[in-house]
Amino acid sequence: MRYNNGFFEDLANSAPVVGLCVEAANRVADAAKSTGPKDTLDYVNSIHVEVVPHRQIRSVALVVADDPKSMLIESKTGNLARAVKAAARGR
Repeated sequence: MRYNNGFFEDLANSAPVVGLCVEAANRVADAAKSTGPKDTLDYVNSIHVEVVPHRQIRSVALVVADDPKSMLIESKTGNLARAVKAAARGR
């Protein structure tokens, strides 16, 4: 059996499939924003979704926190990891 790799690449990069990925990533970002530390709001306001190509096969939606303190906050709270679990439970 031979697969039509071009078909699957086109499917994985199609607007509906990328839209589903972005929708799921937005649920994670919303959960992370709701549970993140609110002392200055810099961290919470830095949380966003980025769509990037991955290995030229498909696009990937990433939830990113790019405040300079993000690594410290994540190491102490695991906010993004908890947000992934919360978003999966709320499907």
